[in-house]
Amino acid sequence: MKKYFPAIFFFLNGCIGHAQSKAGITNKSDTSYSLYTAYSGTIKTHPQTKIVNELKPATVAEERNLVYCTQGNSKLLTDVFYPKEKAATKRTAIIIVHGGGWRSGNKTFHHSMAQRLAALGYVCFTPEYRLSTEALYPAAVFDIKSVIRWVRKNAAKYNLDDSKISVAGHSAGGELAA
Repeated sequence: MKKYFPAIFFFLNGCIGHAQSKAGITNKSDTSYSLYTAYSGTIKTHPQTKIVNELKPATVAEERNLVYCTQGNSKLLTDVFYPKEKAATKRTAIIIVHGGGWRSGNKTFHHSMAQRLAALGYVCFTPEYRLSTEALYPAAVFDIKSVIRWVRKNAAKYNLDDSKISVAGHSAGGELAA
């Protein structure tokens, strides 16, 4: 038993010694990753790529910059896209989480997708979350959990079936969705 003790101690000691660094916390959003910068990088190898502009379908209503959660002095916002036509049955919600390497990006990235899905009968939410320049992990996870709770709380307002809430995302947003 004695011969294993130093290895176990070293392993535990190594795990305890590593904490998240607060050096990158600037309390400002990193705007270096945008639809345009993603497009600029992609167009080089995929010249057929096009940016999809917001659609603004006449059948879709929008509500922007709704506060879903407050963290310290920060109010976290979401945008909502839903069919104008009233439905006899409750609708499915889709929360679409943006990517950006946990460090950059914003809730407007997937507006055109949310508008298109809303035109098909879904109610879509595009929340912002605290990026790594604003808060340490797992803050973003907690923020997405908060928006899910907010969607459930507001299910009646948007005629949602609160047992049918999907979460989707791109890149870091996909990890948060998972």
